[in-house]
Parts: sequence; C-alpha cells; structure tokens
Amino acid sequence: MYAWLAVNGFIHTEKFEQIFSWLIQAAAAQGCLLEKMTNAQLLPQLVMGGQETPIQEICGKTPQFVLFWDKDVRLARLLEKKGLRLFNRAHAIEVCDDKAATFLELEGSGVRIPRTIIAPKIFRAEGYTELDFLDETERRLGYPMVQKECYGSFGQQVRLAHDRTELEKCLHMTANRPCIFQEYIAASGGQDVRIQMVGQKAVAAMRRYNASDFRANVTNGGSMEAYEPTEAQLAVAREVMRRLDLDFAGIDLLFGEDGGPVLCEVNSNAHFVNICHCTGVNAANDIIRHCIEQSGKLS
Repeated sequence: MYAWLAVNGFIHTEKFEQIFSWLIQAAAAQGCLLEKMTNAQLLPQLVMGGQETPIQEICGKTPQFVLFWDKDVRLARLLEKKGLRLFNRAHAIEVCDDKAATFLELEGSGVRIPRTIIAPKIFRAEGYTELDFLDETERRLGYPMVQKECYGSFGQQVRLAHDRTELEKCLHMTANRPCIFQEYIAASGGQDVRIQMVGQKAVAAMRRYNASDFRANVTNGGSMEAYEPTEAQLAVAREVMRRLDLDFAGIDLLFGEDGGPVLCEVNSNAHFVNICHCTGVNAANDIIRHCIEQSGKLS
C-alpha cells in the first residue's frame, strides 16, 4: 500500500519531526509506504483552471489515502476534489482549527460546553475602536473570563481577564484576530483531561495540571499523569468525534462544578508525543491502522 503524509513545509521542530517519523515507521510496520509530502511541494503541481494534472504524475503513482497532518485546508479541499480520501477530512480540520467554528458546530448537540460568546468581526488592523459590546459580555459571563483567539495552539493565545481593564488589554493584544469569550470553569482551574481518540476508541488519556497557571498545557509548564477516563468523559469524546466527523483527535475536557465533563477544545491532529511519554501508548500505530482499514473499505 502507498500513501502520503501531507505536512507543512515551513514548520521544522523536533516534536513535529518525531511525530512524522513515528507515523512513517508505524505505516512501514503495517505494510504501508507512507511518503512525506509538503504543501509547498504539492500546491504548485495542482494547477486550477487549466489542464488537470493526474495525481499519479506527482509521484508516479496514486496514494490510496492521505494522512493530512497540516491545517492547510485549501490544499486539503483540493486533494479531496482530486478524489483522494483524507484523514482527517478537510471540513473536520477546518472546524477544529477555528475554536468559534468548533462550538458553532456543536451548538445544540447536547455536548456540554462553557458559555461562549463570539467576538464581533472587525476589519481594522489596529483592533476594536468601540467596546460597548463588552458591557453585555461582562453581564453574561462575569469574571474571571477566558478570552481565546480562534486560531492558536498550546494555550499560547488563551488569556484570563479578572476585570474590564484586563479584558480590554486582552483585546488589544488580540488586535484584529478573531476570538471568543468564555465563562471560566473554576472547578477545573489549572487542570484538564486529554483523551486521544482514534475512531470511536480512546487509545490513551492523561490528566494535565498546573498549580501556577489556569492553563494546564504541558508546553506552558504543566505536568501530566496517566488517567482513566470516566464513562461520562468517554461518551462526550465519542459524541464529539461523531458530530465533527473526525477520524482521530485529541479531545480536551474540563471538570465542571458538578464533576461532569465540559468540552474545552478539539485538536484534529493533536501532538501525541507527550501522551506517549506519559502513558506508553504510541497513537501512531492506531492512527495508521485506522487509515488502512478505512481506506480498504473504499476499494
């Protein structure tokens, strides 16, 4: 079997390269040649508006599937138009990449989410010139209040405001980038649960905690420990996977005031190096197995 691993050609970090290496090794162990292809390699060859370039001309053969480990959704959609099966699909990646879109997609689904308000769209590069909309935002959510940029990773674009002055400062830092406001789940301050899902199966889980930060991300100095999810947490994770049409994902859950699970966010191509170090489970094996099994059903 031959497949592509689609990655971003402009990000080169040790953690990313380790993930790519693990995926390629897991594929080889399961009889699949997984060839790494970057968006910078693929896009110039996929000309639109002219004579169609057959996919097999790019590498001499057509991949049976594409493991899409990037957020270049335009490329993902283009590959799907060429008839390729992507894991994850373009729409799932797009929805998970945008935090507002994630909660919009899950609105009315029964999945418990924090009370969330989407910030009004603006076009000025310098940010908001009028802040009257914050009056109702304050009334609805209260303080402390979480402000998240819609696009971001590792908790870097997530901020906690304790009053109007801090909230306005958060918006100033955000400039014209889209964001959301959320109620602060105090019972889960500094801790959350990451469940690594493949299909409807939880392959690994860990609790992340940080005594000095409201964010639990390990990248921000948090710690981690292996964790056994509750049935309620697993039910939420499975429903999110189903609703967002995900093949694999990292589902982050908070602890509600009543102890029940509250969805924090969904990572369509979550880094699984940390959870492997924590639990000993290399999710690459399950991800590749899922891709091979599902692509086999198409042939």
